[in-house]
Amino acid sequence: MKILVPIAKVPDTTSKIGFTDGNTKFSTDGVTFIMNPTDEWYALVRACELKEKQGGEVVVIHVGGADAEQIIRKALAIGADRAVRVDADPTDAYFVAAQIAEHAKSENYDLIITGKETIDYNSFQVGGMVAELLDLPCVALVQKLEIENGVATMKREIEGGTETVEVKLPLVVCAQKELAEARIPNMKGIMGARSKPLAVVAANGAEKLTAVSTYSLPEKAKEVKLIDKDNVAELIRLLHEEAKVI
Repeated sequence: MKILVPIAKVPDTTSKIGFTDGNTKFSTDGVTFIMNPTDEWYALVRACELKEKQGGEVVVIHVGGADAEQIIRKALAIGADRAVRVDADPTDAYFVAAQIAEHAKSENYDLIITGKETIDYNSFQVGGMVAELLDLPCVALVQKLEIENGVATMKREIEGGTETVEVKLPLVVCAQKELAEARIPNMKGIMGARSKPLAVVAANGAEKLTAVSTYSLPEKAKEVKLIDKDNVAELIRLLHEEAKVI
């Protein structure tokens, strides 16, 4: 089985975020970057588990600059067999999806597993776009994935519960929590990652359909007032005089 896993570089959630040029650009000063958690913990690890069980190859692809090499090498240390980096600025979801699809067209993958979404923009777009560009079925919010005789059996979240879906390969899967457990690279994997192939290719020239006009930080959380459950009069007073909602 041949599996492709797109991986993204995102800011660590502990990093202090800021903007430059009149809040039109994201500032990378002092920011630590990591592999997008849903790509790493669920998509990549499950791909490696499937390969270890059934044989085959896991390839990771990243759209971005050379500064992401450490993140790509971590993916190789976790268990991917080789990597591809598209040398381009990943500022638009459609542009990223087009690069991934362009690569996938020439490789005949049985399965493409993406993380549900990145933790920076949370747009939840790339997986579905890749499927559309490749004319493949796409199943999102997948919590369980098994492959048997060319058929993927998946459990996924739906409103009010879960459903089980069976789809013939090839297909695109968007992974979320519970699909796999995070895997820490061991020393053998780290040493082996140094010699695994990492191909750098040029972007295919797809257009970018969106652009950021401005960034802003979320408002600081307001002070919370706790009212005793028996003090209804005080609750009504606060809603009327302070919150002014009644």
